[in-house]
Amino acid sequence: MKCDLCDNEAVVHLTQVVNDEMKEVHLCEEHAKEQGIDIHSPISITDILMGLGGPQKSITSELSLACPRCGMARDEFRKTGRLGCPECYKTFMAELTMAIKAMHHSAQHVGKIPAREGSQTRIKSKLARLQKELEGAIAREDYEKAAQLRDQIKTCRDEAAQDEGGAA
Repeated sequence: MKCDLCDNEAVVHLTQVVNDEMKEVHLCEEHAKEQGIDIHSPISITDILMGLGGPQKSITSELSLACPRCGMARDEFRKTGRLGCPECYKTFMAELTMAIKAMHHSAQHVGKIPAREGSQTRIKSKLARLQKELEGAIAREDYEKAAQLRDQIKTCRDEAAQDEGGAA
């Protein structure tokens, strides 16, 4: 098989499935080196999770992408797995989305709540849920349920105030 960028024999063959569409990239040894792929060392898990992305015809421009704000290059991001600035999130959104989907089997990252913020976060979440239920009960004119929810909200707010006082 020939290299996608020249007529030499391809030695690197990458296949990626994005949105149920399979994309293949074939590179000769020279173009693989130019793109930062070392064919003599094992591939990193970051490379596997992130893939090359982008259509075949624009592989050179896709691989040479860099953040306009901090100048971090795609290959540097792929090697370290870290971003340089807030603008990197927009610049490398395709890679981040693929990595999150590969790691979490979902398009959204759902992590753990830090212990020091956990109780406040849970209380705020419960308050929001109760408030929404209260609004629904009022809309349905279920005033008994609304009164119960009002009392639960007051108790929850008292817990939050007590928790904040104890954390200070």
